Amino acid sequence: MISAGLPGLPVTRYDHDRAALGSLLESLLGEQPSYRIEQLWHGLYVDLSDPMQIMTLPSALRERLAESLPSGLAEETRSVGDGGETVKWLWRLTDGALVETVLMHYEERSTVCVSTQSGCAMGCGFCATGQMGFDRHLTTGEIVEQVVRAQRDAGGRRVSNVVFMGMGEPLANYERTWGAVERIHGALGLSARHLTISTVGLVPGIVRLAGEQLPVNLAVSLHAADDDLRDELVPINRRWPLAELAEACRRHIDSTGRRLSLEWALIHETNDRPEDALRFASFARSLGAHINLIPLNPTPGWPTRGSSAQRVADFADELRAHGANVTVRRTRGTEIDAACGQLRADRLDTPVAAPDRRQAATALPD
Repeated sequence: MISAGLPGLPVTRYDHDRAALGSLLESLLGEQPSYRIEQLWHGLYVDLSDPMQIMTLPSALRERLAESLPSGLAEETRSVGDGGETVKWLWRLTDGALVETVLMHYEERSTVCVSTQSGCAMGCGFCATGQMGFDRHLTTGEIVEQVVRAQRDAGGRRVSNVVFMGMGEPLANYERTWGAVERIHGALGLSARHLTISTVGLVPGIVRLAGEQLPVNLAVSLHAADDDLRDELVPINRRWPLAELAEACRRHIDSTGRRLSLEWALIHETNDRPEDALRFASFARSLGAHINLIPLNPTPGWPTRGSSAQRVADFADELRAHGANVTVRRTRGTEIDAACGQLRADRLDTPVAAPDRRQAATALPD
């Protein structure tokens, strides 16, 4: 069997929908009672068990399923930070590709940040994932299994939120990302209001997202509110500039009723100036958006440092003075390279030059 859209890769445990699991059972042991499918589905998605641990199934069937439903993620490393409240995994996929997942516990919730690609083709130089380049898309099952494995490790706390903010651009892997959204919602039981898809601004994907049945949250990594600067920081802006991005976001807001989030990594003397605050506040107000400020986290390949804590606080005050709704996001996982912009599975320390507008880094993966 070959996973849809990714020829040559085996179908892993969580790539199967309910119908595919029924076909698998029939292929292994002939026609099976319908309750066998329910037992298997419950074991995988409610009990979060490996096939050999689903004790409602006959032992012979468990053994066959263990061979036919391999895990898609092999743990390479597990790092713990913030006094145990942040956990990061480095996974090796079936073809050797590497991805990372981060679980963050807060007093009122537990959030897992999942990857949708190994690497990223968007070319944002200040992001460690962008520095490593693009390897391949993840399958739906590989995305879903990240949530399952995080929940298993959550120590009795329920994973209540999933953010598609890990490695890769989710909307560049739309079909498999949306397949994961539907599976996480339907099989793992998380509501759409607890699912957030992040994008650097792939306008066709945002428009498509606005037409889906599940009204998930949308977060846009903006980082600049004028096209000249954004062309440098977020190269995809050359294809879909701010005016087009804003219109797509309005469609999503109107369709879903969800408030848009705008992410902004503050870079010293680059996008933390008073004029940046004025432009950003105007852009956010026009969309009724909420702003998340994120001090730029250190990455080995980016020559510019993040704004100081004082400048972050002042910038937030300037935004509020211009009428914007702002939160300064608490930085988590910096000590284990698990904070925003730090996920980079190969851990190469090869420096890269800051991007400039002459670079052509707008290619999307196939």
